[in-house]
Amino acid sequence: MTAAQLFVKCLENEGVEYIFGIPGEENIDIMDALLESPITFVTTHHEQGAAFMADVYGRLTGRAGVCMSTLGPGATNLITGVADANMDRAPIVAIAGQGATTRLHKESHQILNLVNMFHPITKYSAQILEPEIVPEIVRKAFKVSQTEKPGAAFIDFPENIAEMNVDKKPIKVQTAYTSITPDHKIEQAVQIISKAKFPVILAGNGVIRQAAADSLVTFAEVLRIPVANTFMAKGVMPFNNDLALGTIGLKARDLPWFAFEKADVVICVGYDMVEYHPEMWNPNGDKIIVHIDAMPAEVDERYILAVGALGDISITLRAIALRATPQKSAPFKAVRTAIIDDRSAYANDGGFPIKPQKIVWDLREVLGPDDIAISDVGAHKMWMSRMYRAERPNTCIISNGFASMGIAVPGAIAAKLAYPDRKVVAVTGDAGFMMNSQEIETAMRMKTAFVVLIWSDSEYGLITWHQLRHFGRPSHIDFKNPDFVKYAESFGAKGYRIGKCADLVPTLKAALAEDTVSIIDCPVDYSENMKLTQRLKDLRSRL
Repeated sequence: MTAAQLFVKCLENEGVEYIFGIPGEENIDIMDALLESPITFVTTHHEQGAAFMADVYGRLTGRAGVCMSTLGPGATNLITGVADANMDRAPIVAIAGQGATTRLHKESHQILNLVNMFHPITKYSAQILEPEIVPEIVRKAFKVSQTEKPGAAFIDFPENIAEMNVDKKPIKVQTAYTSITPDHKIEQAVQIISKAKFPVILAGNGVIRQAAADSLVTFAEVLRIPVANTFMAKGVMPFNNDLALGTIGLKARDLPWFAFEKADVVICVGYDMVEYHPEMWNPNGDKIIVHIDAMPAEVDERYILAVGALGDISITLRAIALRATPQKSAPFKAVRTAIIDDRSAYANDGGFPIKPQKIVWDLREVLGPDDIAISDVGAHKMWMSRMYRAERPNTCIISNGFASMGIAVPGAIAAKLAYPDRKVVAVTGDAGFMMNSQEIETAMRMKTAFVVLIWSDSEYGLITWHQLRHFGRPSHIDFKNPDFVKYAESFGAKGYRIGKCADLVPTLKAALAEDTVSIIDCPVDYSENMKLTQRLKDLRSRL
């Protein structure tokens, strides 16, 4: 077979179901080989959209999402999505066609050194220089991508290599083993946690990646220790659990912060400081930190460990819970009560444009516990992170490592392909929506039915928020939107416009019942942004 045909066989061997991308001159051998493959190629309108689809697919399934482009500008268009996956710890394998090896040594049309370009934003970046090494490079790319901490791998495939004949076969897939925490480390953690007066758990996305959410809940309940989660760990502790302190991660001192202020011991489980820096919750560097994860802790002057318990998170949590002395009663009940009151405060608000708190409340009310909300990046991301009451892992997807705008619509396509029986809502600002709105056609063609909920304010709302906080005035943040209803209809999708607050719930229900893409234009009252900033400043004297 040709090297391209072998390459596709190797992808099949890895269990690849979808490749997201755009065909080009330099990847035509792969495109032709895919005609004989069970792998579905999802043709997108922009390589960034393809990378975001692979990103979210990888994050939701734990299996590497795959995206592909041609060389040069096609490959550089992948970069933002690949970097996002790498920093959000989502497994992804990006593939780019390349010019023939006979012209890589000189100035030549569309030629860039892609391996070097992708090296800083991936865990592994390689070029296929001989057809015989195709199986090894593909196997390594997937192994490295999916191994903790997962991330991105990149393969550069020159066109002349792709068409060469080769007599090889795929390499057997083997899963990396996660070790068990040494007993003496378990005992150190047990002693620290048993003596703690005001312990709190900080749960990160590593808990979701290792499928350890149930173990975390049991650990917290047995030892009566409350849990706060990072943005990307929403749902690891169901919000309806009395030990849940919700999401921490705003730069301001939000309600969960007061638990950390008083805590003597912070138990960090699957925590990744790429999301929320320790200086925010340990400003004086005086907290006793127990680090429970599969990977060693990052070096940071405010993250000095009392003990690092490295190994399978679920096994470690169970071992500690069996030996440690529980708290007599769970601390920080006043913080939990304040959080509950805060989340429900706008449940009956009828203002229009609709307040962010009310939009989040209504969205939560119409979605089931296993349905998926995918947040784009912008002011709405802060409200979704803070206010959305997630009850299951991976039901509120937020990009908070690289945090790139434009991920919601492509991400919703991937989510619906991964979980066709779940309702999916892309929560996005108008700016983020327009960055990859062309993929609505992709969604319609793939028959992926989901809802796009646009928080419409005709400006870059998060930047306005920062400008008002720092300078008291906005600068160059406004723009004009198209008619989103007509825009939706031009793709053959459904379009809705919210005219009053009472319209939102019935419109969401109607849209979710449709077997197609539905786009909802919902005006948002972002004057609440600065009001929240002021309220969080005033919280210091309340708790």
